[in-house]
Amino acid sequence: MCGIVGVVGSTSTTDILLTGLKRLEYRGYDSAGIYVNDQVGHDYLVKTVGKIAKLEAALTPEVQGTVGIAHTRWATHGQPSVANAHPQFSTSKRFYLVHNGVLNNYHELIDQYLSDVKLASQTDTEVIVQLVAHFVEDEGLTTLAAFQKTLQLLDGSYAILLVDQAHPEQILVGKNKSPLLIGVGDGFNLVSSDALATFDQTENYLELRDQEMAIVQKDNVKIYDAQGVQQSRTITQIKIDHSSVSKGSYPTFMLKEIDEQPAVMRRIAQEYFDEERQVTVDQDLLTALSAADRLYFVAAGTSYHASLVGKRLFEKYTEIPVEVGVASEFGYHWPLLSKRPFFVFLSQSGETADSRQVLVEAKRRHLPVLVITNSANSTLAREADYTLLLHAGPEIAVASTKAYTAQIAVEAVLAKALGEKLAIQTAVDFDLLGQLGLAANGMETLVAEKDTWSELAHDYLQTANDAFYIGRGVDYDVSLEAALKLKEISYMHTEGFAAGELKHGTIALIEPGVPVIAFITEQATAAHTRGNVQEVVARGAKVLVIANQDCQDAADQIILPTLTTELMPLLTGVCGQLLAYYATLQRGLNVDQPRNLAKSVTVE
Repeated sequence: MCGIVGVVGSTSTTDILLTGLKRLEYRGYDSAGIYVNDQVGHDYLVKTVGKIAKLEAALTPEVQGTVGIAHTRWATHGQPSVANAHPQFSTSKRFYLVHNGVLNNYHELIDQYLSDVKLASQTDTEVIVQLVAHFVEDEGLTTLAAFQKTLQLLDGSYAILLVDQAHPEQILVGKNKSPLLIGVGDGFNLVSSDALATFDQTENYLELRDQEMAIVQKDNVKIYDAQGVQQSRTITQIKIDHSSVSKGSYPTFMLKEIDEQPAVMRRIAQEYFDEERQVTVDQDLLTALSAADRLYFVAAGTSYHASLVGKRLFEKYTEIPVEVGVASEFGYHWPLLSKRPFFVFLSQSGETADSRQVLVEAKRRHLPVLVITNSANSTLAREADYTLLLHAGPEIAVASTKAYTAQIAVEAVLAKALGEKLAIQTAVDFDLLGQLGLAANGMETLVAEKDTWSELAHDYLQTANDAFYIGRGVDYDVSLEAALKLKEISYMHTEGFAAGELKHGTIALIEPGVPVIAFITEQATAAHTRGNVQEVVARGAKVLVIANQDCQDAADQIILPTLTTELMPLLTGVCGQLLAYYATLQRGLNVDQPRNLAKSVTVE
C-alpha cells in the first residue's frame, strides 16, 4: 500500500514530507516523489525510482515550500519509473496530485473526457489530475467544483491530495475506501495515509470518511460529504509511542492488520527481490536445503495451515518431498525420518512452545533448522540455524491475518530460490514477483469492499450456530484456515472439510439453512467441487461460492482474480478473514481479544 503525506502552512514542509515518507517505508514501494510550493511563485517537483534515500539526495537546498504533497508508490498501473511516480501533474503543469488506491473505470474516463489528451504516464492516477484540469481549463469550472465533479466520476478506491499552482494556500483532499487522516497542527495542518507519518507533528486528527472531501488550509479545515454539505468533525487524539503499536484510526487491530496485507506482499517482494527482479535468499541456506531429501514443516494453528500450502509450493517448485506436522503432536510422536531431513518451523511470534520443543529435539539430533517468523529477536529465531523474516510488521490481534499470507509468500520466495538453485524448470519459469504484485492488487480490491463482506456475513452467518467451509486441494487447505478464523473469534462452530469427503460421512451434518462456504479456484477439481455444492444444496444448505475467474460460474457470489493455484490462498484467505471479522463484529464480540486465547502460545 502506498504512502501519502501532505503539509500546508509550515516552513518545514519539505522536512516533514521527507520524514513522513521514511516512516511509511515499511509499506513497500518502488518510487517516491515530492511537490512543494512556497506560495510566492516558486514550486518544485522531484521524483525518483528506488529508495527514499535517492529522493533525499535529489532534493537540492532550494526545494522548500510552505505547502506540499509527497508519495511512495508501488507500481500497479505501469512499471516503476519517474514518469509513473507520484505526484502526477496535468499537461499544463498547474495541478499536482498524489493518489492511493485503484480506479476501476479509468479507461472509460479517458475515452469520455480525455481522448485528445496525451498522457505522460501509464497510471490511473494521471487520469484524475487530467480530469480536474479538463474541467477547469476546458469547461470553466472552479478548482473546487472540478475536484468535486471528478470525485463523483471515480469508481474504485482512492485517497487523493491535490494542489493547484494558482491557489497554493490549500490542499484539496478526497477519500473512498483508502485510509486518510487530517492532522491538526499549531499554525499548520497535515494530511497522511497513516498517523505514523506525522505523529511527531501532532496528536490531533480529523477522520475523513468514505466519499468525503476536504479543503485543508494552514489554519482551517472544511469537510464536505458527497453532496457538498459541510460536515462537523470532532478531533481525535492519536498518541503513538515508539515502544508500542497503535490502531491509528482503525476500530480494531484485526481490521488494520487485514488492510495491511497488500503492503506486506509488496514489502516481501522488496525485501526478497533485487533491482534485476531476481530472488535473493541466503546462499548458505539454499545449499543446506539442496542437500535435503525431505523437508519437515512443523507449526501450530494458522502457521500449520500456511505450512500445508507451503508443502504444495515446495513439491511443485523444488521437487523435494515435504511432510507437515502439527507441533504439539510432532513433539511426542516423531515419524521415521528420511536420511537427510531438513526442518522448517513457521511461527508468527517465534515463541511457540510446542514448536520450540520440536526444535530443541531437532538440534539435539544435529538436524538443520530454518525458522520463518515475524520476530527477528524471538527464541526460535535465536536458536535456529537459519531465519527468514516475514516483514509483516507487528501483529497485535489474536487472530492471525497478515502473518498467514506473509508466511505463504515467504514460503513461495524460498521455494522459487531453491528450485532455481536445483535447476527445476517450474521454478525458473515461475514469475513470483509478478504474482505477488497481482496478489497485492487483489487484496486491495477485497479490503476495499468492506460493505460487501459485512452484508455477506450478515446474510449467511449472523444467526447461524454452525458453518462449514469446503474445497479441494489448496482450497481445502484454506478451508481449514478460514474455519479456524471464524470459530476462534465468533465462537461459531465451524469446520473445514475436503469437499470430496462429504459423501463419506460429514454430509450427515448438513441440514436446512446451514451456511456452507465453498472455495473453487482449482480448474482440475472445479467441476467436482461444484458437484459437492449441489449435494449440500439438495439438503438445504445456504451456499456461498468464492471462485476465481478461471473457475467462475454466473451464480457465484464472489469472483477473485486468478493467481497460480498454490498462491490462491493469498486471496481466499483474506475472504475468510473478512467473513470472520464481520460475523464477530455483528455478534458484539471482542474481535481482537477472543476468549480463552492468547497471541503467543508460550506453554505446551
